[in-house]
Amino acid sequence: MLPLAAVVAAVLAANVAAGASESTMRGVPNPQQARIDYMLKCQGCHRPDGGGDDRSNPPMKHVVAQFLGVPGGREFLARVPGVSTVDLDNVRLANLVNWTLYTFDAAHVPSDFRPYTPEEIGQLRRHPLRLERADMRARLVAGFTQERTETQTP
Repeated sequence: MLPLAAVVAAVLAANVAAGASESTMRGVPNPQQARIDYMLKCQGCHRPDGGGDDRSNPPMKHVVAQFLGVPGGREFLARVPGVSTVDLDNVRLANLVNWTLYTFDAAHVPSDFRPYTPEEIGQLRRHPLRLERADMRARLVAGFTQERTETQTP
């Protein structure tokens, strides 16, 4: 069994390493709080790795930042029920949404990404999506392929 000091040192080292990579996340002033908020508010449905279940809790892993590249996608991310109705203030929610984009889909975060602000989150979450959420998501996801095709066509 490891001595307590060794366990504490390992946890601190992991947190320092994670903090180093998270420091490049624009719009994420507190990555540790975002991680905790994700664990408490999101991972029960979307799973610890953001994998979701492809039915009622869509995956975020390798997908979520692609919404930023289609018309209406940015707004959609802040209006889905789990985001718009979560019991976090707008500052923590903007921190969490920005963190989620970088954590689960950094490869698709646009180079000119404009981080969500607390003000923007506050405005968007006033109009939460309800029953139309699934149809809207399907239309936006279909746009991912269309956007890729249009940018690859000479």
